[in-house]
Amino acid sequence: MRRTPGVRALVRECEVGPPDLVMPVFVREGIGQAEEVESMPGVHRHSPAGLVEECRRLAGWGIGAVALFPCCLEEKDESGSGALERDGLVPSTLRRLKRELPDLIVICDVALDPYTDHGHDGVLSEDGREVDNDATVAILAQMALVLAEAGCDWVAPSDMMDGRVGAIRQALDAEGHDRVPILSYAAKFNSAFYGPFREAVGSRRHGAAYLDKGGYQLPPSNAREALRDALLDEGEGADMLMVKPAGPYLDILCRLRESTALPLAAYQVSGEYAQIHAAAQRGWLDYDRARDESLLAIKRAGADLVLTYFARELACRGRWPVC
Repeated sequence: MRRTPGVRALVRECEVGPPDLVMPVFVREGIGQAEEVESMPGVHRHSPAGLVEECRRLAGWGIGAVALFPCCLEEKDESGSGALERDGLVPSTLRRLKRELPDLIVICDVALDPYTDHGHDGVLSEDGREVDNDATVAILAQMALVLAEAGCDWVAPSDMMDGRVGAIRQALDAEGHDRVPILSYAAKFNSAFYGPFREAVGSRRHGAAYLDKGGYQLPPSNAREALRDALLDEGEGADMLMVKPAGPYLDILCRLRESTALPLAAYQVSGEYAQIHAAAQRGWLDYDRARDESLLAIKRAGADLVLTYFARELACRGRWPVC
């Protein structure tokens, strides 16, 4: 059954194509030309106008959804108040995107780390030693409303606060946004693979590449806890569940697939992307094959959608399907 390419194609069990991939994109005020993220080759921060044109290209190549993240270097404070500005960077960019590209699905992150001066995903307690869960949840619910009012197609809470999915669902429904789905980062681990992303959004603290978020993100050792948290989000009204990172946690993705009928997403994070690039640049692996194999593994483990920085190059080169 493996003798020829034609036979292998007939019995192929999974492949990856445009409907499976979401491209994460970054927007920043105050820049003209796109600026490359140093630790993520081929990934750029765009101005609002530049991002519209980039998304137009992505849509033309068959990418149907993007995940929008802000880089707000000059607009940070202790409480992340910039997240609630109705004319802020993300809402204004979002309105522009939906006006120009109404059919493109725009997924908006709901978390405070791009907006806080300390880099955490929520507001800190009075002693500054931990994130205040309940105070953060109240802000996140308001943030989701701001995004929904600006035209966001899906809100995606990535903060890992307890109870935030239920609070967001209640807030959206109360204001007439009951048709806005929630893509919950339901199993997000306290991973070492997030460093390049934090450079991209400017959420490093005091120049550090890594900030320990073990007080609210999942311990890498705990599979049962991850499944329990994910199913709690389903009970609170999540419409889709996310596992992040993807590659190091394929076992979690597979087990969650067996535990829920909801659609599943997985985020191939910045560190996964960067390590493939770095090894390929040293000649230590075949770039195209390693990229494609990494995506197939995520799809095979049970993901319906994969957020990946490889989406753009696969689309623009017409490398469909990946199999």
